[in-house]
Amino acid sequence: MAKKILLLASGSGSLAQAIFNAGLSGRAEFVGLISDKDSLALERARNFGVKDFYLPMKADRAEWNSEIFKVTESLQPDLVVSVGFMRVLAPDYVAHFHVMNTHPALLPLFPGAHAVRDALAAGAVETGTTVHWVDAGVDTGPIIAQRTVAIEPGDTEESLHERIKIAERNLIVETLTHWIDGALTQ
Repeated sequence: MAKKILLLASGSGSLAQAIFNAGLSGRAEFVGLISDKDSLALERARNFGVKDFYLPMKADRAEWNSEIFKVTESLQPDLVVSVGFMRVLAPDYVAHFHVMNTHPALLPLFPGAHAVRDALAAGAVETGTTVHWVDAGVDTGPIIAQRTVAIEPGDTEESLHERIKIAERNLIVETLTHWIDGALTQ
């Protein structure tokens, strides 16, 4: 029986697209993609035949937390994968669902929304990408896998982030493959 995966994305959906393109759909069922923004990620899900859910942030954060919890619960995923989802999930959400996240830095270094900029500002010579389990903190959950990316002379935030995204796409697909195969548990 195929394992059920729900994706969360806020932006272009390039990580979601890499997952869709990886040929995992015979072994995993993508039950949906949730976005808090009217994003390209939603279009990528539709193009792949995956249900898309646009859940914009509400003035009342508790109301939004309840809405995303209810939608996720209705889909009954075995795993929720945050791929460029730029919202911190509520503690009850991450306590109830198994949630995996990708992050564009070698955690625990440079957590948060500006990891690439922070790595450059710190004068780091390398950074990379991390796949980790999500807990109630911000990028503090147990690390599953990492891949290093060298910072080259003259790198800008944009050029470095593009190289990190390549590593990030490969790492999330490898990690999901391990999870589907049963070689990875939380």
